[in-house]
Amino acid sequence: MPVMTDFLAEIRWRGMLQEMTEGLESRLEKEPISAYLGIDPTADSLHPGHLIGLFWLLHFQRAGGTPVVVIGGGTGMIGDPSGRSAERNLLDPDTLERNVAAIRGQVERFFAGPDGGRPPIVVDNREWLARYGLIEYLRDVGKHFTLSYMLDKESVQLRMGSGISFTEFSYMTLQATDFLRLYEDHGVEMQIGGADQFGNITAGLELIRRTRGQAPDGSPRAFGLSFPLLVSPSGRKFGKTAEGTIFLSAGRTSPYDFYQYWLNADDRDVPVYLRRLTMLSRTEIEALEEEQQASPGRRPGQRALAFDITARVHGVPEAELQRRVSEAAFSGAPLTDPAVLRVLHDDAGGFDVGPDVTSAFELAVASGLFSSRGDVRRTIAQGGLTIDGERVTDAEAPLGPAIEGRYHVVRHGRRHLAVGELRA
Repeated sequence: MPVMTDFLAEIRWRGMLQEMTEGLESRLEKEPISAYLGIDPTADSLHPGHLIGLFWLLHFQRAGGTPVVVIGGGTGMIGDPSGRSAERNLLDPDTLERNVAAIRGQVERFFAGPDGGRPPIVVDNREWLARYGLIEYLRDVGKHFTLSYMLDKESVQLRMGSGISFTEFSYMTLQATDFLRLYEDHGVEMQIGGADQFGNITAGLELIRRTRGQAPDGSPRAFGLSFPLLVSPSGRKFGKTAEGTIFLSAGRTSPYDFYQYWLNADDRDVPVYLRRLTMLSRTEIEALEEEQQASPGRRPGQRALAFDITARVHGVPEAELQRRVSEAAFSGAPLTDPAVLRVLHDDAGGFDVGPDVTSAFELAVASGLFSSRGDVRRTIAQGGLTIDGERVTDAEAPLGPAIEGRYHVVRHGRRHLAVGELRA
């Protein structure tokens, strides 16, 4: 069986195939092709909703295909109405340029990942969209789309009640132009996207069909495929404005918070995330699922997920550090690793220790782990407070030397911890 047909079986098993257009499976039986994913730079960072498309392209690349990523420096100036209940805010050119550069860097780092894969072809659609004049665009592109065809699209239908501008109404024709340009200039035969993009994808197929006709053997010249949207535990799709959204940028979401997000994933979501957001094999994933069923308290699925996805986004050394941080924070054992202490102080609610804090009691109060000074005294009396790995029995006991001359670790039981850093 040809490799690209094996690829379709793989993404079906992973739940990464929603719809595909006629003739694609037959085309993949012949030889590998190129496929592109479009990303509009509406922010200076990708978020988890983008990850399923990037992982899709990684699997595609492993099967011998050529991945292409189109960053929408042009379409980002218009705004995609798909999945939106209101008009997008238009971004100025300088902001878009910064966003394009940031997303390009994230995409390239993602493909460099733990297995050192080849980078995809990355292009900005402003390169060709900005060259069109209005009259030229209307003649070469606009004449191929009827109003009835455009009005029939779900992305338009959902907005008819609340209103949709001509600008956003025209978005599908711009995305279709991307597909035509990539088909002609780079030989790209397939576009992929989330389920809400399928209407825009088929608009590109329509433009290619109308301008280039069928292939000599009567088969389609180009193809489309969609995958299910990645949704949060609440059932909402991930997006930059959704509540609780995390980002791939370390400047927006620290690697600590990124790792913890996946480590705390709901048990019900873990099988979906392992299939769609990791490059672990089917054998590895099924083994993790069995282990999760047998020992849910150990959270083997979450631990594997958090490490794998953090390594992909932030690099293996950072993932290894965050694994050490997580294990150290919740093991109850004394903390002495300065790198771990730095992360816990900077990203996990650390506190400052001023020169006036000289006793175990005052340090515990300063930690923020307790609701009142009386709560601190009760915890000490019950044997529930440790400082720097030593159980505190005397509230007025003086502080010992700081770890590495810099940190004090306050624990309230096994699960509550705060790291204080000495300040002059």
